Amino acid sequence: MIKVTRLNGKAFMINAVYIETIESFPDTTITLTNGRKYVVRESEDTVYMLVREFYQSVSLLGQQLGENESEE
Repeated sequence: MIKVTRLNGKAFMINAVYIETIESFPDTTITLTNGRKYVVRESEDTVYMLVREFYQSVSLLGQQLGENESEE
């Protein structure tokens, strides 16, 4: 789950697994696989990073090459 903010300032959680697209026109719009759309305050890049961090935290997305080379 990722925490995002509606335009009215109310924070809520979205299950990142169900995010299909993230677009900016100019407000950031998140579209879920069921067709529901949410307009949020966070930028497209911020939402992308939140989703990426979520996937990494649940081991669905590996680390980029070179991130922890010193640990090997």
